[in-house]
Amino acid sequence: MDLQLKGKVAFITGGSMGIGKAAALELAREGVDVAIAARRLHHLEEAAAELRQMLATQPGAGRVLPVVVDTTDMTTIEAAMAATAEAFGGIDILVNGAAHPGGLVRSELAEADPQGLLQDIDIKVVGYFRCAKAVAPYMRRRGYGRIVNIGGLTGRGSKQLSGMRNVAIVHMTKTLSDQLGPDGITVNTIHPGVVETPHIHELYEKEAQKQGLTAAAVESNYVKATPIRRVLQPEEMGWIIAFLASPRSGSITGESLGCDGGLTRGIFL
Repeated sequence: MDLQLKGKVAFITGGSMGIGKAAALELAREGVDVAIAARRLHHLEEAAAELRQMLATQPGAGRVLPVVVDTTDMTTIEAAMAATAEAFGGIDILVNGAAHPGGLVRSELAEADPQGLLQDIDIKVVGYFRCAKAVAPYMRRRGYGRIVNIGGLTGRGSKQLSGMRNVAIVHMTKTLSDQLGPDGITVNTIHPGVVETPHIHELYEKEAQKQGLTAAAVESNYVKATPIRRVLQPEEMGWIIAFLASPRSGSITGESLGCDGGLTRGIFL
């Protein structure tokens, strides 16, 4: 399927690694010019060099631009988006992915840090909001826009207090879809499952210490709990994001999609 993405421009926060980087690769393969945004320039430059190398043999691939952003600071967001628009002519797609992996508050109430919870919400929820607010004028000028928020399965269960940030993102997604829909802009959220990223191995180690298991045993337990019986790959999230970022997905907005291999057992109508 031709996703009709060639010539579009994407801005991806959390774009230097993991799912954000995978999304950048898939979008660029479709001919999208991509700005990857994160706080640390050296990580961005390494990621950009790696992406360019992978795209070198792809005819018609998009360009990759590293831009420094702190999603808790509106000034840096606006500056990075202005630089992206200057380099590529505008912005059509926003992928919100900048967040502390797994959340800062994963402990029980007695040990939970209120400041950590506030930081989680500032980085992820308010950070996504800041980026949506900053990008909307660019999309309105084009009469087209796609915002894809990366949520998390903790928002669909009660295991982690940090999950409330993902619940808030779902609410924001639906609200913004109402406000931006008349301008040709859709807003959706994906909830990735257990995805093979550098951060997932940190989670395995933390869970292993809490449960008195090895990291390999923790990973095995996740696999056993997943109906498709495997860990997901970052490129699988990239494929889903590329579709949601495309004109082909224009009828889908305000939705939250579990991309988890069936790990979630709840029924969401």
